[in-house]
Amino acid sequence: MERLFQISAVILIGIAAYFLWSGNKDGVFIAAVLGAVAFFLSVRFQVKGRLKLQETEETAQSQEEN
Repeated sequence: MERLFQISAVILIGIAAYFLWSGNKDGVFIAAVLGAVAFFLSVRFQVKGRLKLQETEETAQSQEEN
């Protein structure tokens, strides 16, 4: 899922660059905002996965100690 958001972020930033080159300021803004949102969603999914992994490791450690 995170890879999908990363790819869409790159594509949207490329679209924003095209709009900037063509002089469409509204298109630049919309594409750049959507690209930033996609990027931060990919970061969120990465962090969520790491936290889940850390939680399972901590649970396994606590079960081993008992």
